[in-house]
Amino acid sequence: MDMAALIAVVGVAFFFTYTNGFHDSANAIATSVSTRALTPRAALAMAAVMNLAGAFLGSGVAHTVSKGIIETPTGDRGMAILFAALVGAIAWNLVTWYFGLPSSSSHALFGGMVGAALAGGVDVIWSGVLDKIIIPMIVSPVVGLVGGFLVMLAILWIFRRANPHKAKRNFRVAQTASAAAMALAHGLQDAQKTMGIVVLALTISGHQSGNGIPVWVKISCAAMLSLGTYAGGWRIMRTLGRKIIELDPPQGFAAEATSATVMYITSFVFKAPISTTHVITAAIMGAGATKRVRAVRWGVAKNIVLGWFITMPAAAIVAALMYWFVHLFWG
Repeated sequence: MDMAALIAVVGVAFFFTYTNGFHDSANAIATSVSTRALTPRAALAMAAVMNLAGAFLGSGVAHTVSKGIIETPTGDRGMAILFAALVGAIAWNLVTWYFGLPSSSSHALFGGMVGAALAGGVDVIWSGVLDKIIIPMIVSPVVGLVGGFLVMLAILWIFRRANPHKAKRNFRVAQTASAAAMALAHGLQDAQKTMGIVVLALTISGHQSGNGIPVWVKISCAAMLSLGTYAGGWRIMRTLGRKIIELDPPQGFAAEATSATVMYITSFVFKAPISTTHVITAAIMGAGATKRVRAVRWGVAKNIVLGWFITMPAAAIVAALMYWFVHLFWG
């Protein structure tokens, strides 16, 4: 196996993780920044550190990515498939970042894997795609929406006699913890997805047997995600923090606490790779709807949800085209 091909795939995987970081940094901190619970730079620094820590908390999601979506391809064709999948995901990340659309880096990666595999004649594990990607993609935002709504209702009831100004001040402090929990969950989910790709590349190239994750892979993926997070995705941050609804601190806390809970459960219990973007966006809508349903800008929400559904097909098409191009050079 050509070492240059392995280096190219691992390098592009790290760059994907970097784009994932700045694309999804808004997931953890947009609500805290918009409610002025944290300054933008302090929020980004906190998110970067918690992303780094979260990457070391588990490995179930990484194993799902490396073993449960496509059959393990072999030889030069396998490396070309991984390279094309990553390029497709990166392309979609950059397009959606440019337009400030909070789409899923995770589903861009999965779409890229499926598209490149189909173009390369490698079997897709459709049962795994359905169970581990499609169903969680549909269910997790619904849980986030309902959970955000219910948590916010509980907050309104518990603090119904509290002084509004004092309550908001206290919730700004609480948002520091909820944003940190969300950033930790983001690291737990998203760094592992790239770890799974790198492990798959090492397996194809014959440099590893089994699906254990080398320490250097964990450290590298965690570091790249953190660097990307600290770079900040301001375009998407404005969409999540301001354009869907004008959040107040209790709503921000409700959305973050709900999202983090969903992320931990899916990571540790189901080992399913879900989208942090989908969950936090839906939770923001749910928490905001308690003010009044019309307070949510549903036109913006509709465009976001539409982007969710076209993410996998769009990334798959780019990845398939890239595979055919790369295949000319890698055989």
